[in-house]
Amino acid sequence: MPASEVHISSFVIYCNPAEMEPIRNKVNQFSTTEIYAESAGKFVVVMETVDQGYITSTIDEINDLPEVISTALVYHQIETDIDALDTDIHATVATDASNSTPTPQEDLL
Repeated sequence: MPASEVHISSFVIYCNPAEMEPIRNKVNQFSTTEIYAESAGKFVVVMETVDQGYITSTIDEINDLPEVISTALVYHQIETDIDALDTDIHATVATDASNSTPTPQEDLL
């Protein structure tokens, strides 16, 4: 049965900068996680899962690592229109600079 929703989330892992390698290795073992960015003592991790339970259990498992100081959930979105996620967003956004109608991004500026 196909998933009826997708949970997209991100969280930050804080640790001692000297102990980043074991955390990196553990995070890379999860099939639902990806390290998006890192700097001394911090990782930004993104996840795509089928339900919230995977998010909380993964964060708990990472937070239990002895090298981890703490984790903080930063973002959580529940997407129920999964077909829309497969749409090429570049095909739906006006990007022609000669178009006199401002794009949504230009409206924000």
